[in-house]
Amino acid sequence: MSQQFDYDLVIIGAGVGGHGAALHAVKCGLKTAIVEAGDMGGTCVNRGCIPSKALLAASGRVRELADGHHLQDLGIHLGGVQFDREAIATHANNLVSKIQGDLTNSLKRLKVDIIRGWGKLAGQQKVTISTDSGEKTITARDVMLCPGSIPFVPPGMEIDGKTVFTSDQAVKLESLPQWIAIIGSGYIGLEFSDVYTALGCEVTMIEALDQLMPGFDPEIAKIAQRVLIAPRDIETYTGVFATKVTPGAPVVIELTDAKTKEIVDVLEVDACLIATGRIPATKNLGLETLAVEIDRRGFIPINDKMQVLRDGEPVPHLWAVGDATGKMMLAHAASGQGVIAVENICGREKEIDYRSIPAAAFTHPEISYVGLTEPQAQELGEEEGFEVATAKTYFKGNSKALAEGETDGMAKVVYRKDTGELLGVHIIGYHAADLIQEAANAIAKRESVHNLAFNIHTHPTLSEVLDEAYKRAQVV
Repeated sequence: MSQQFDYDLVIIGAGVGGHGAALHAVKCGLKTAIVEAGDMGGTCVNRGCIPSKALLAASGRVRELADGHHLQDLGIHLGGVQFDREAIATHANNLVSKIQGDLTNSLKRLKVDIIRGWGKLAGQQKVTISTDSGEKTITARDVMLCPGSIPFVPPGMEIDGKTVFTSDQAVKLESLPQWIAIIGSGYIGLEFSDVYTALGCEVTMIEALDQLMPGFDPEIAKIAQRVLIAPRDIETYTGVFATKVTPGAPVVIELTDAKTKEIVDVLEVDACLIATGRIPATKNLGLETLAVEIDRRGFIPINDKMQVLRDGEPVPHLWAVGDATGKMMLAHAASGQGVIAVENICGREKEIDYRSIPAAAFTHPEISYVGLTEPQAQELGEEEGFEVATAKTYFKGNSKALAEGETDGMAKVVYRKDTGELLGVHIIGYHAADLIQEAANAIAKRESVHNLAFNIHTHPTLSEVLDEAYKRAQVV
């Protein structure tokens, strides 16, 4: 470490991105400090991935055990299912506490200095930390910004945290409203609709765009609507905005046609979850001290080395990772960005490959994807002069899925016709979130379906769904 600085690296924000960067920095021999004003672990550990997956695990068991027809097909008979909402919520809270503790202890064990307080830039290679007892300034050869994101609440929607709330409050599962509206049909809205319907709630899903699940591959979204929406106690609105949401008993929701801007309906429900995406938490970071301007949406501009940009050029010794960069608002993407940033800090030039980062919705069944959707691939093909092809296989033809009685689902591969390069993979089905990693690894290596078709998969396993898709692509 240069003697002129207090630290080699100071990280502002101890979410998954900051934590991953800190661990890798210590491994690389950097004296590191991490500054956090809120909960260690950030959104993922405290209000996102971790508690929501605990709720999905518990509610998923309830759904499975309540599906008498499915169990009877397997020769199993149950007398009924009961659950305790408070115990399910406690399960999620306990998991948060455990992982938060593990994360904090891992930093302490590696001698990362944890500094509690609000960190912000105070100029080149300087960070000021504000606490209840005052302010102090530390210096670092490099500074990394990992401030994360917060739920986006559109104008006209009033939050009271009890009857109208975001995912931050929903993960606490403080109540099970008889009828709940969910505004937004992205992965957050889908996952919570899965939890609420499994636990006996009626759901109304409201989507401003003309189709549900607009971020997913169109064919996957179509199957998801048939499997995750239609058979459940869910009514849907598309092409309408919830222009006004008023908390109370009941919650009043004013729906406006997205095209005509006319009020088309007024709903009265017991509760409302606003799942309209997330926005960067980039206020009060001191970026102005280095003349760094956030973009119109509030994101910190970076390049693929994670260097913060000022007028399109890298700011020396300043890095940013995670949701606040607006690249891929996923916990594992943030962690990967953190590692890439540290590699570049250490002089080992590396750039991130966003195409190979997978994502998943942990519904029942799960949805996962990596790379380009078919429309995105076709757009790229038009730009670069190649044709796109697809191949599909279905879980109903997979021996393991048949044995499990979990035959709803499909795997779709998107690839170049000329070279066979794998461009994207989209899966809906049993354990789709686990299956996608094989495809992500293949895309990272820019593999061709012609080579992937000769890989040998264990039989009988769900992984053969992808094996069969590669083989079908190879012979087209």
